[in-house]
Amino acid sequence: MARYQIAVMPGDGIGPDVIHEGVRALRAACDRFPSIDLELETLPAGAGEYLLNGKPLPDSTVERARAADAVLLGAMGLPEVRWPDGTEMAPQVELRFKLDLYAGIRPVKWFPGVPPVLAGKKPKDVDLVVVRESTEGLFASLGAGVVLRNEVAVDQQVITRIGTERVCRAAFEWARRRSAQRGKPGHVTCVDKANIFRSMAFFRQVFNEVAENYPDIGRGYEYVDACAMKLVRQPERFDVLVAENMFGDILSDLAPALAGGLGIAPSADIGDDAAVFQPTHGTAPDIAGRGIANPLATILSAAMMCDWLGDRRQDPDLSAAGRLILGAVESGLAAGSLLGPDLGGERTTSQIGDEVVRLLEAGVADQGIGSKQSASQ
Repeated sequence: MARYQIAVMPGDGIGPDVIHEGVRALRAACDRFPSIDLELETLPAGAGEYLLNGKPLPDSTVERARAADAVLLGAMGLPEVRWPDGTEMAPQVELRFKLDLYAGIRPVKWFPGVPPVLAGKKPKDVDLVVVRESTEGLFASLGAGVVLRNEVAVDQQVITRIGTERVCRAAFEWARRRSAQRGKPGHVTCVDKANIFRSMAFFRQVFNEVAENYPDIGRGYEYVDACAMKLVRQPERFDVLVAENMFGDILSDLAPALAGGLGIAPSADIGDDAAVFQPTHGTAPDIAGRGIANPLATILSAAMMCDWLGDRRQDPDLSAAGRLILGAVESGLAAGSLLGPDLGGERTTSQIGDEVVRLLEAGVADQGIGSKQSASQ
């Protein structure tokens, strides 16, 4: 029997609401395989934890997360809970730095049954991955920016060779993996502003050096402003995009809107020794506890976690559990039984969770739905 220790961080706002349903789906899928033994440990973190105990990310939480096989996180931060300098608390970002989670993986895919977003555009054209560098760029100034005399504020952008090399490698590896799964040539687009900033020209230079090691994968370039426009007008032209932290942050919110919104947008922050899986959306405290938050992004993040961890531990059963979750979501969306208010439906948070569990227990996903693709695609 393979034992997996999963750290669960519900966080703030709708975080606990969606995590509850994500954990239910995770357990239902893994229960199908007697070889999988899940141990889930809930850890405190978030703005609410700061209000209770004075620290949004306790040292003990970091250590337990580091010792776990993976982390499933809801959402963290509250707009009204801020540091004295006016910035919002973002323990999920701090966790990326502490665990060195350098590759932010943001898959964006339209599912049949989700109402189309763009008039005149075929939703099936939306199938791409944004790979965001997650430990450098402008975010390197987290908690370290300078304000002089209340007149000048400075945040520095940091681009290093090692940081750029490893995130570009992750992007090309992801493209190679997608190519094998989809039977189509892989392609990576470097998104930068190399025409203006020396740091971005350096990012592109390192990207090109890494690309030389992947002759089977195509490469291209886009300035971030033009890329944002082309994502809306021609999403089908993109496969994998790799970008600096800030640009990746923006694009990884824009792109899911093309597929139906952040409610169905999973993500992963992956390093060499650890990984955190969470929905792309934020805490949305205005709808917390109202039963209208969409838990599918969290459920799909749990599927990504199974896929990543199954590959890492060479456990085909755990990878299959991830595909079962993906298949259940695909089936439910296609049938219209998983549509909450954000997707034009009326299903509540718990009803969506109930339906995903029902589909898993009924074995709907066993019929081959989602079985030919990775849950991380």
